[in-house]
Amino acid sequence: MGKRLSIGSWAYIFNQKEPTNDFHEILHRLQKLGYEGVELGSFGVHPTPWSHPTKADREKLKKMVADHNLEFSGIAVDLWSFKKPGPSILDEAPVPYMAAFLGFTVFAADLAIKTIRVDTVEPPDFFSTTGKGMDPKQAMDRLITVWDKCSKIAADYGMNVCWEFEPGFLFNKPSEILKIVDEVRAKGNSNFGVLYDTCHAHMCAAIAANQQGEKETLPGGAVELLEKLKGRITHVHLIDSDGSLNEHNTSTHNPFGTGHLDFDKLAPALNSCGVPHDWWAVDLCFWPNAWEVTADSKTYLDALRRKYPG
Repeated sequence: MGKRLSIGSWAYIFNQKEPTNDFHEILHRLQKLGYEGVELGSFGVHPTPWSHPTKADREKLKKMVADHNLEFSGIAVDLWSFKKPGPSILDEAPVPYMAAFLGFTVFAADLAIKTIRVDTVEPPDFFSTTGKGMDPKQAMDRLITVWDKCSKIAADYGMNVCWEFEPGFLFNKPSEILKIVDEVRAKGNSNFGVLYDTCHAHMCAAIAANQQGEKETLPGGAVELLEKLKGRITHVHLIDSDGSLNEHNTSTHNPFGTGHLDFDKLAPALNSCGVPHDWWAVDLCFWPNAWEVTADSKTYLDALRRKYPG
């Protein structure tokens, strides 16, 4: 099979009646289900630089993952506190954000992780609320500047950066997504790209969810946005979408087969879009009783990767 399957560890701590706080238990259960990898949600109760501060700690964690015949497919890190009215990613000199990014990058590199996730942190209504008075162009330019620096930090550690655009955060229109990724890459950062999450792509390109001002959609929806982003995608999350937002004001991550997405169109397009690795990561973020659909997710994607081996 051309693709390897992983799943984000955050699925088992958010919106769960009984969260799986023990990371070792997650590894054990994923191994038993036949997954090849796990995507580390480095926040809360799962491994972080705080819980694993030394190289020796991280070597033990890396070995524990390997002992379960798994690998890390990527890392999502806790940078969500860097928003106004406190120190923001959009400050003229976002030093606290940069320092935190550097710390997480070192942590991830010690775990041999090759892809680190970022987002725009601020909410979609930023310019009418906490960011009132800031010019949108100025904010976008500042974002591009900070991600230029982050990309260069990541490159020093042999890592790619993936920006997960989504309706729950600022700059979620197709034209904004393209402009930001192109301008960061134009600064010499071939390791910077987008995290193409299928449900977020649908909500941004087909539904125009949470877009401020004039709505912007693409006739071909998620597939058309994928084609436009070809060569600029550094990571992939797969999950379905029913076109709704969840209680956290971002895309509902519906289990496969319960939404509107056509994976017979998306899968072959993903195989040819230039992603620099062979991971397909399942994202069940905020889905209740995530373990109940984890096995079904693998069964669905096993069939899809047999059909479209790439």
